[in-house]
Amino acid sequence: MSVRSVRFILSDYVDKANALAIYDKLEDGTFVGKIPLCKGVIAFGMTLRECEDELRSTLEDWILLGLKLRHSLPVIDGIDLNQEPTFEPMDTL
Repeated sequence: MSVRSVRFILSDYVDKANALAIYDKLEDGTFVGKIPLCKGVIAFGMTLRECEDELRSTLEDWILLGLKLRHSLPVIDGIDLNQEPTFEPMDTL
């Protein structure tokens, strides 16, 4: 898997995870969003759009931290980020 492929896999993973998000409107009129498969990924916002944006940012940070700390991340829609990437030699670029 090349570095370029990894970038697209991360983007696809974020998109697929975001598709699983659940949003609720709270009593005070603000919104909360979470992604049940991604434990601890939760966000709040004054508007639904703000909540969606914050949830995406929180998810991205959660993924990067999980990868850095080598936590086991959930497989989402067949995308498994737990596998070590392999890199192509520089002369193939």
